Amino acid sequence: MHDLAERPSLRWGDLPLRVASAAVLVPVAVGCIWLGGIVFHLLILAATVGLCAEACALHRGGHGGVLLLCAALVYVVIAAASLLWLRTDPLAGLQNMLFLVLVVWSADIGAYLIGRLLGGPRLAPRLSPGKTWSGAAGGLLAAVAVGVAAAQIVAASTTPWRAAVLAGALALIAQGGDLLESAVKRRLQIKDTSHLIPGHGGLFDRLDAILAAAPAAALLALALGRGVVLWR
Repeated sequence: MHDLAERPSLRWGDLPLRVASAAVLVPVAVGCIWLGGIVFHLLILAATVGLCAEACALHRGGHGGVLLLCAALVYVVIAAASLLWLRTDPLAGLQNMLFLVLVVWSADIGAYLIGRLLGGPRLAPRLSPGKTWSGAAGGLLAAVAVGVAAAQIVAASTTPWRAAVLAGALALIAQGGDLLESAVKRRLQIKDTSHLIPGHGGLFDRLDAILAAAPAAALLALALGRGVVLWR
């Protein structure tokens, strides 16, 4: 999420590519979420196939054994099923999906910006030396702020504190997913899972946070019942 370059002059070197990639990918993702139905299903199918192909390519390249490959494939399928189940709720699917992606994206952006601006102590130097406590805090605060605002906009929430708690929990899970992917890459001794997305790396590098947060959101939605927004 917020890899900090060792030299200050390199901190923002990848920013133009990241912005350009986001300018293409974000409207596509939001459009598919908004439309739902077959369009959203095709988006999830494409992402699932791409992630599984990426995992298989790493395995064929000698990065990781069969057990790790199987774990990665199961992880991807669970996340994909969670996203599909969330969006197909006819009453609250759109609101819940928008809340989820906005919180995860804001956590990512906040961590990236604050981590690179402030730097400071490393969050998990053995797993991902570039991640800092300031970035983690910045991502959490950004997620909470955006989550509360999104809840008010998409469903006129009268309980903003619940939206804040949920956004914070999802942000922490998303950051955990980021650290998990960093740990796997450290074990495999690779920097990126592929070079598919300029400025970001591979699909796992870009989607690590949503892969972790989606099952948590789906479990909450299951507990609340269909037709209920997540923060109520």
